[in-house]
Amino acid sequence: MIFIKEMLSLTTFLFFTGMIGVALNRKNIIITMMSIELMLLAVNLNFLIFSQQFDDIIGQIFVLFILTIAASESAIGLAILTLYHNTKNTITFDVVKNQNFNLNIRKRRELNPQSST
Repeated sequence: MIFIKEMLSLTTFLFFTGMIGVALNRKNIIITMMSIELMLLAVNLNFLIFSQQFDDIIGQIFVLFILTIAASESAIGLAILTLYHNTKNTITFDVVKNQNFNLNIRKRRELNPQSST
């Protein structure tokens, strides 16, 4: 027998823990990715709970597809972060944001060389 109230409170706790991790973490990209994955896993656990409660296999199949897509997304994201770390020696948000801003300034200077100072 599944205890739906306890399981839903567990998934709510997991989801809000991931949400707090995303909101409070402003430096490390890996911790932010882990928090997002925790939120996705909490939602998947909700699908499994209701699939078991309503005796429906569709929710379990849906969770299987979501988990495969989330695993591939995490693998690609970690590969990109590893390559970025190898070239820049850091993976903090501040450096990534400034890098994007610097690229935009360079593009504008290349497009309009008269306005560069």
